[in-house]
Amino acid sequence: MNIVKNEIPYLVEAKTCGGIERGKSVSYHFLDSAHSLCLNRGELMLGQIQACERLLKYTKDNNEISVLKDEISKLKLVVDLMRY
Repeated sequence: MNIVKNEIPYLVEAKTCGGIERGKSVSYHFLDSAHSLCLNRGELMLGQIQACERLLKYTKDNNEISVLKDEISKLKLVVDLMRY
């Protein structure tokens, strides 16, 4: 039996990118590359939601807030659809 304790409490980190011309979007980064090999879609989506919610706490820009809220609602919709 292998027991692995991860030092990193989160799987995914979210960042906003883009500008006025192309619009803003959210990009994701795995904090530990070993997790990218063994995640199913549901775990990945939940990690993305958590990352967006963490970023939303620290965001001051209204445009970024709306982009993050939109991304969170889309991800939650996909997670709900995957359950059925």
